[in-house]
Amino acid sequence: MKSKIGVLTTAHDAFDVRIFYKECRSLVEAGYEVYLIANHDKEETVHGVRIIPINTSKSRMHRFLVKGWTVLWKAIKLKAEVYHFHDPDLIPYGLILKLLGKKIIYDVHEDVPKDILSKEWLGNIRVRKVVSSLFGLFIKFSTLLIDRIIAATPSISKSFPEAKTIVLGNAPAMTRIDKIKGETVTKTRIAVVYAGALTKIRGIKEVIEAVGRLDNMVELWLLGWWEDRSYEQECKSLSDWRYVRYFGVMTLENTYSIMKQADIGIVNDFPVPNYIESHPNKAYEYLTCRLPIVMSDFAYWKDIFGECAVFVNPMDPKDIAEKIKNLVENPECRKKLAWEGRRMIENKYSWESESKKLMELYKSLLNNNGGMLSETDVGAGK
Repeated sequence: MKSKIGVLTTAHDAFDVRIFYKECRSLVEAGYEVYLIANHDKEETVHGVRIIPINTSKSRMHRFLVKGWTVLWKAIKLKAEVYHFHDPDLIPYGLILKLLGKKIIYDVHEDVPKDILSKEWLGNIRVRKVVSSLFGLFIKFSTLLIDRIIAATPSISKSFPEAKTIVLGNAPAMTRIDKIKGETVTKTRIAVVYAGALTKIRGIKEVIEAVGRLDNMVELWLLGWWEDRSYEQECKSLSDWRYVRYFGVMTLENTYSIMKQADIGIVNDFPVPNYIESHPNKAYEYLTCRLPIVMSDFAYWKDIFGECAVFVNPMDPKDIAEKIKNLVENPECRKKLAWEGRRMIENKYSWESESKKLMELYKSLLNNNGGMLSETDVGAGK
């Protein structure tokens, strides 16, 4: 009989790259019965993953006061053996499931205490520091009861008990991406592509202004969703917006298809605490699609992507423009960076190899009745 897994999220849509396309699909392929409770408009089964929908409202108030209880109720009715949750606001509900005798996994995408420091909506920096400290203490207490922790980066993993924790990076599903054909997109200039959340701290406005400085040399392709209506209007009101081609929100397959037709990928995150040691999913996807990258000049990113990217001050449109121009004028450099990047993906950062750690974690949790990871498991995860 297949083990039943409940995957829970309040913050992410059902077709989130990490949650659905990587983890859930891999668990289905490994023989598990997987149910995903997530933001979606209908109940359906896709690629063997059974999606149980919750309200898609983006309201913070609704998420923190209503969605968690909705997810908990649906999770209890599911009667799964393991519950794998992805958001910090689901920790209390995960602990309730633990008290009901279930095994629980916390998948940590971000360093939440650091992330809180950049959340201006929480108040001034003093308030944010207090909230950050309190939440850090809450997480430390909670991990005493949580069976397993999955950290998206090595730096995140340092905050959790080594015996319970593995690192599961945002490596691209190379084989799946390679099967997708590049869509024919009519273009007359070099295309710089950005795919993901369109927000202020992702430096979208600065990229638009940089493209405007290049006087019709390139066009900017944007794929994704605007998280703030006023910021969207601010960007679209720029005179440089005429150099932008906005594709809107696309399926993952269509995103990769368009990405393969671009010439340069860009990741222009601001230096907020939660980003400077992150592993940006889109960077690995660009490299899999054989694109050179323009990236924020974080020291951590230089160590990882130094052979396949050029680095910029993400808050300086002039610097961004100069680096893009250098790539446009040097096709051999673009080709070399793209080749090095693809080689790095094939040798080190593919989901095909990374997913083995997820399977080992589930095997150890279900076979050992919740015991600690073995030295071999921990060694594979760090």
